[in-house]
Amino acid sequence: MRLLSRPEELVLIAVWKLDKNAYSVPIRDFLNRISAKEWSFGSVYDPLNRLEKKGLLESYESGPTKVRGGRCKRMYRLTAAGLRELEDVKSLQLAVWNEVPELAPEFQKA
Repeated sequence: MRLLSRPEELVLIAVWKLDKNAYSVPIRDFLNRISAKEWSFGSVYDPLNRLEKKGLLESYESGPTKVRGGRCKRMYRLTAAGLRELEDVKSLQLAVWNEVPELAPEFQKA
């Protein structure tokens, strides 16, 4: 299994979650909400491009929309390999966390 960077993992999750609405603006909004930090469009496009090169995502153009002045949107969807990668990452994280003892109370957030 190849390991993804955390931004790649989060972007894959965003694309999976957003399904047919997965394009840059909703992806960025989703990432801002779940991470409680501000993502720039560059920090979204970089992992999108890497994931597409790795064959985990594919992109296509939507039809033109009046809201965008007749321009198309670059839409993203998971490939079968991308879905398997998400499943592998989730299994790995669960396995790792199952091996970690409970955090000591003095280290937990109040």
